[in-house]
Amino acid sequence: MKKSLLALAFTSASIIGAPVLAQDSTSTPSSPAPAGGNYLPSQPVGSGNWFIGANVGRTNGSDTGGFGSGNGSGFNFLKGEKGRRTGYGVLGGYRWKAGQDLGLGLEAGYADLGNYRVKNVFNSQDVNQRSTTNALRGWLLGVNGRINLLPQWYISAHGGYFRANDNSNNYNNSLGQDLGLTDGGRSGRGSWYGGFGTGWDITEQVSLGVNYDYFHANAGKIKNTATGEVTQGLKRSTGIVSLSGEYRF
Repeated sequence: MKKSLLALAFTSASIIGAPVLAQDSTSTPSSPAPAGGNYLPSQPVGSGNWFIGANVGRTNGSDTGGFGSGNGSGFNFLKGEKGRRTGYGVLGGYRWKAGQDLGLGLEAGYADLGNYRVKNVFNSQDVNQRSTTNALRGWLLGVNGRINLLPQWYISAHGGYFRANDNSNNYNNSLGQDLGLTDGGRSGRGSWYGGFGTGWDITEQVSLGVNYDYFHANAGKIKNTATGEVTQGLKRSTGIVSLSGEYRF
């Protein structure tokens, strides 16, 4: 009986210890973790890549703190307060393979959320309407992450600091008469952005996806040019649904 118990204990210890010994034999302080997993399978955990990316899509903006339906409660995919416009963004950064299926990184870039009306290619109006529209745009700096559920299929998220344009404008009534109100300057320009997406890694260097991003920003502070009174400016929060691409090197 004792011999049987000893044999069982020895066998159990061998089974439990086998994975530990296997890990020790493949990953030591002097050797990197093995490649594998769903995120960039050919690369070991701890390695990293520079990347560049771009996206283009349709925007939806609001003056009420939200965007879409007019009451500031959320995004309306069918109609926006400020009308649909074409927006785009460019990003660059570095991402590490933090786990077999996980990548984490840093990013910086630029987004323009509605200064272009592409359909004007087919009429006499300007495609670039920045001088009249002055839609939300600016620089961004943040973090990003990807989880690969399969070797090709990923889910992504990112977010961080957004430095918006100051939207310097004069306010007029419906008849075009100057109300004596202006906005602009540096106050209230710093805010935040965030988004998520999903897509497909065509190769370990190239991926295509679909994204939704939200940029939250103020117009700055509004000043009464006659009295000097300053009040908080209108919100210019803007969302964009877009197609995206990324190249890693």
